[in-house]
Amino acid sequence: MIAGRGRQRIRPPRRGLHGDEVDFENTWGIIASAFREIHTKNASRLSYEELYRHAYRIVLKKKGEELYARVRQFEHEWLSNEVRGSVQALFSPNVLANTQSLGGTTANERRVAGEKFLKGLKQAWGDHQVCMSMLADVLMYMDRVYCQDNRRPSIYTAAMMLFRDDILKTPTSDAEGRVVLGLLTHVILDQIQMERDGDVIDKHLIKSCVYMLEGLHDDDKESEELRLYNVSFEREYLDTSREFYHQEAELLLRDSDAGAYCRHARRRIYEEEERCKSTLLESTSPRIQKVVEDELIKHRIHELVEMESGVRFMIDNERLDELNLIYDLNNRVDGNKSELTRAIQKRIVDMGTDANKAAIAASQSTAPAADAGGEKGKGPAPERNSNQQTVAAIKWVEDVLQLKDKFDKVWRESFNSDNLLQTALTRSFADFINSSAFPRSSEYISLFIDENMKKGIKGKTEMEIDNVLEKAIILLRYVQDKDLFERYYKKHLCRRLLMNKSISNEVEKQMISKMKIELGNNFTLKLEAMFKDMTISEELTSGFKHHVEGLGEKDPRRIELAINVLTSMTWPLETMGSSDDDGGKRPKCNFPIAIDRIRRGFEKYYNQKHSGRQLTWLANMGSADIKALFSKIPQKDGTFKERRHELNVSTYGMIILLLFNELPATQHLTFEEIQAQTNIPVNDLIRNLQSLAVAPKTRILLKEPMSKDVRPTDRFFFNEGFNAKFVKIKVGVVSSGNKVESDRERRETEKKNDDSRGFCIEAAVVRIMKQRKELAHQQLVMETLSQLAGQFKPEVNMIKKRIESLIEREYLERIEGVTIDSYRYLA
Repeated sequence: MIAGRGRQRIRPPRRGLHGDEVDFENTWGIIASAFREIHTKNASRLSYEELYRHAYRIVLKKKGEELYARVRQFEHEWLSNEVRGSVQALFSPNVLANTQSLGGTTANERRVAGEKFLKGLKQAWGDHQVCMSMLADVLMYMDRVYCQDNRRPSIYTAAMMLFRDDILKTPTSDAEGRVVLGLLTHVILDQIQMERDGDVIDKHLIKSCVYMLEGLHDDDKESEELRLYNVSFEREYLDTSREFYHQEAELLLRDSDAGAYCRHARRRIYEEEERCKSTLLESTSPRIQKVVEDELIKHRIHELVEMESGVRFMIDNERLDELNLIYDLNNRVDGNKSELTRAIQKRIVDMGTDANKAAIAASQSTAPAADAGGEKGKGPAPERNSNQQTVAAIKWVEDVLQLKDKFDKVWRESFNSDNLLQTALTRSFADFINSSAFPRSSEYISLFIDENMKKGIKGKTEMEIDNVLEKAIILLRYVQDKDLFERYYKKHLCRRLLMNKSISNEVEKQMISKMKIELGNNFTLKLEAMFKDMTISEELTSGFKHHVEGLGEKDPRRIELAINVLTSMTWPLETMGSSDDDGGKRPKCNFPIAIDRIRRGFEKYYNQKHSGRQLTWLANMGSADIKALFSKIPQKDGTFKERRHELNVSTYGMIILLLFNELPATQHLTFEEIQAQTNIPVNDLIRNLQSLAVAPKTRILLKEPMSKDVRPTDRFFFNEGFNAKFVKIKVGVVSSGNKVESDRERRETEKKNDDSRGFCIEAAVVRIMKQRKELAHQQLVMETLSQLAGQFKPEVNMIKKRIESLIEREYLERIEGVTIDSYRYLA
């Protein structure tokens, strides 16, 4: 007794506890009668304290097992005889109807009947819970003593299991042989389907039944993973939803466009998420979300992207919101966005390839031929064709930049500035810019910068100029063969500096600073050296001028000299040469006496300052200002007036014109005579004579016969009757500006570049081997590729050849007796 009393927390009544044995049957009769009153909702007059004492006595007298069995039996009979009938009364034909074969049953009829069934079942479950809570209070001592000592479920838990077995797991007697639990699942799923179809359902009612399923387990051990909600309802819900969304995806892909499909898919995901919050359990949310994503997105994303109204259509028509939808959907099922990335990359490459083809086609189309004098065009046909190719080159760059802007906007607004997509975009731009079918990108980008430096930045603000430079740098990032770009850039910069074509040296230096940040010091060393030479040349010119002024009285006819002294290893001077150079050795032209005298004077001045240096005069790269006097012409007042013009010509043009200075007006010089007296290279002579005698606006000379071509037998006269609107006239030399290289010129450039690459590869190999001492062939190749990646991507065969050359010259040696080809550095 003392021990028994010590186990309980509520002190039991002391009176009557030491009497005779408890009359179990009589006491149980009292308890059972009270339970019946509780179940029939007639318990207001019951004394719970008295009932508790009765149950307490039975347990205290070691009759707990009998009491436990009797209570279970009572509940079993009550559920079987009383509750089951009321639940079965809810099985109307509309509830039992299968949604797959409706047999005349409307959705509204099924909804009303289903709600009635759910309300009845909810009522039965609620009543059972309330009654069992009251019974559990009466039987508290039994729960705490007998159930705990014997490891039996509490009477409340046992009663819940009885509800599961006696109500939910009993047959419905319909043709399908379902139990009530299966019917409940069927009704809830039917209600959910109605909501998917747009009907309004009682969410709170379904939620109550869901809570019942969550509170019951499929086993008597109450395993967490065997809740009825999970094993009975959720599995069925996921399976039927999978089938529903599979069919819905089929219909949507067939009947709607990609944008509508995306909007519908996202709405369905949101609906299912809200349904789990309001109608089912939130624990189901990730599972149903996966079902929807699998069926509407994962299994369909390829078809969705490739639809006629898919990614390509969205890009071409700037459907940014729809692209964002596809991005969001693809991201839900694939962190790499593989399908979207593939489609975007393909579109970029396709559009880029179209730009490449358009540029090639535009550069290859020929301009209409001019007449003999070139009157129909602005100049001779070769010049116009050259300009046309340059225009095509610059348009290609502008098209690529426009494409870049387009996809940058897509990336920001549709792809949420996703880093993976940015990498994919960069790779795609690099693919078509470096395409083997389009070897012109380095040259075209350099020409674009050249055009902007010459006139494109005129009138622009600092911010606009910076934007232009930044665009050029962005394109440069995509170029794989940066060494080839450097070669073209040096060539174009050379012409801008020497011919004073650049609008602003400050902007030029800004560009070089940006290149240094992007590509490193080595890339810009020679470019910076070119500017240094120009600064030194200005100082030399000024110094020579002061030197001449100090020699004596000023000669009014003295020729002013401005000089550029260029370091031969820094400047790409071969690019300024004419195409008829013999092995790169330009013949020395014959300067007029006055010019030659000032040339020798500068050489003497220069040698006093720099001993041991040799000056080579490049007449093809200079220019001159000449004051020309033409015959007097009669005026309206009867007087005669001389015509004076200031001509800006090339140095070669000056040498040619000075030949006619002492020549009588009626006499002429043939092409061969001019060439013999001047020693100007044939091609340069032809180009300069075309500018002076063929171009309609600058015919300082007359040519017989008049034609656009210059032949050895042609005769040239000074044009006494030359007339022009302006005093100052610039005589441009045909094709003297930067232009797109011909195929032959490009092959020569690439050959020179390959030769330079050979030295770069050898230098990289020696650096690596000097540090590593010994290295396997494959590893040496990989490290060489890695080191040179910032400049260009060398071919593996070229690396092998340079390694062989280094072995022959005893910089390296093969290691004998090893299974893998390896090399050793020889100090």
